[in-house]
Amino acid sequence: MADLSHLGPSSTIRDGRPWYSEMTRYHWWIFTVAALGWLFDTMDQTLFRLSRQPAVTELLAKENPALLPGLSDEQRTEADNRHKQVVKYYSGIATAIFLAGWATGGLIFGILGDRWGRARTMLITIILYSIFTGLSALSTNIWDYSAYRFLTGLGVGGEFAAGVALVSETLPNRARPVALGLLQALSAVGNISGAILFYLLPAKINIGMKTFFSETGDMANWRLSMVAGMLPALLVIAVRRRLDEPESWKQARARAKADGPGGEEMGSLTELFGDARWRKNVLLGIALAMSGVVAVWGVGFWTPELLRDILKELPKAEQDRYVAIQDMLQQVGAFFGMLGYTWMATTFGRKPAFFLSYLMSWGMATSVFLFMDELSDMYWMIPMLGFCMMTIFGGYAIYFPELFPTRLRSTGTGFCYNVARYLAAAGPFVLGGLTVVFADAGFAQPFRYAAVAVLFVNVVGLIAILFCPETKDKALPT
Repeated sequence: MADLSHLGPSSTIRDGRPWYSEMTRYHWWIFTVAALGWLFDTMDQTLFRLSRQPAVTELLAKENPALLPGLSDEQRTEADNRHKQVVKYYSGIATAIFLAGWATGGLIFGILGDRWGRARTMLITIILYSIFTGLSALSTNIWDYSAYRFLTGLGVGGEFAAGVALVSETLPNRARPVALGLLQALSAVGNISGAILFYLLPAKINIGMKTFFSETGDMANWRLSMVAGMLPALLVIAVRRRLDEPESWKQARARAKADGPGGEEMGSLTELFGDARWRKNVLLGIALAMSGVVAVWGVGFWTPELLRDILKELPKAEQDRYVAIQDMLQQVGAFFGMLGYTWMATTFGRKPAFFLSYLMSWGMATSVFLFMDELSDMYWMIPMLGFCMMTIFGGYAIYFPELFPTRLRSTGTGFCYNVARYLAAAGPFVLGGLTVVFADAGFAQPFRYAAVAVLFVNVVGLIAILFCPETKDKALPT
C-alpha cells in the first residue's frame, strides 16, 4: 500500500502520527470491502469498454449488407465500411444507455443508502451489477444487450455513494481523507484488472449452447468477459454477515424516527433541495462532477481511437496489442493521479486541489489530442493524461461526503456524482457531431479538434470551485 503517512499539515495528522495509527482491524475490514466493491465496479466498466465493439459487431453481423450475394468486391468493401459506421453508432448507443443506467442507479441507490443503510445498499448494488453483467453474455441482439447494460449500470452507479459513505462514517477522522483517496485510486487497479482479464481470455470456447451463442456453440471472447464479470458476487457471499452500519447512521435514523413526520428525514429529496445550504452544495457538486466526468467519457476514454489512427498502417492485431498497453499505461497514471489529489487536498485544501486538477486535465488532454503523432509519444503522454484527467476523481470520493449531513450523505453524494452521468451519456454523440462539423469546415484531423472543443467543459469546474465551501480540517456534518 502506498505510504501516505506524511501528507501535509492537516489537523488530522499534524501531530506526526501516520494516518492509519487509529485504524482497528474492523476499520481495515470496512475499507477493504468498500475498496473491493469499487474496484470490481470499475473492472466491470473496463470489461464493457473493451468488449463493446466486438459485442456490437457480432450482434449486428447478420445485418451487414456485405453478406448479401451477388455483390462485386468493390460493392462488398463499400458495404462493409458502411456497416462499420453502423457498429460505431450502436456502440455509442450502448455506451449512452449504460451511462444512463449508471446515473439512474446512483440517484436511486444514493437515496436508499440513507434510508436502508450503507452496508446493505452497497451489497445489493454489487449483486445487481454482477448478475446483469453475467446475463449480458446471453444477449441475442443489440437491444437486449443494451437492456442488460442499463440494468448493470444501476448497480455500478449505486455502489459508489454507499461505499464512500460507509468508509467516511466508520473510519477515524485522521484516516478518512487518505482512505477515501486510496479507495478511489484503487478504481484504476480495477480498470487494469479488467484489461488484463479481457486480453487473457481465449478468443472463443465451445460450450455447446448453440441457442444463445453461435451456430457451432462457440462462446466469443466478449461473452466470456461478461461471465467473468459475475465474480464480484462472491464478495457479497464472503462478507455479508460481518458488515455493520456506521454508528452515526444508526443515530441519525433514530433521530429521524423520534422526530416523526415533518422532522428530519433519511434520504429526503425535499430536504436536500429545500434547504438552501444543502441545495447549494449539491448543485456545486454536480457542476464539479459534470466537468470531470464529461471530459473523461467524452474525450479521455477515446484515446484508443486516437492511437488506432496513428497506427493505421499496422495490422489490426498489432494495433490491439498497443491499445492494450495504452489502456494500462493510462490507468497507471490514473492511480497516481488520484493519490496526487489526496496529497494536495490534505496539504493545501480541497478547493486548491480541485482548481489545479482541472487545469492539469485541460492542459494535458489538449496536448495529447493535438500533438500525439508517434507511437513513442504514447509511452509518456498517455500516463500523464491518466494522471492529470483522473486526479479530479480522487476529489469526488473525498469531498462529496464532506458536503452533506449523515441523513443526506449518500443521497447528496449520489446526486453529485451521477447526475453528471446523464450529461456524459451525450458525450460520445457530441464528440461525433463536432467531428463532422470540423470535417465539413475542412480541418485535416477533425476528431482531434472536436476532442479539444469538448474539453472546454473543464471551465465549468474551474468556475464552480470558486463558490464551493472549503472542508479541510472540518468534521463531517451531522
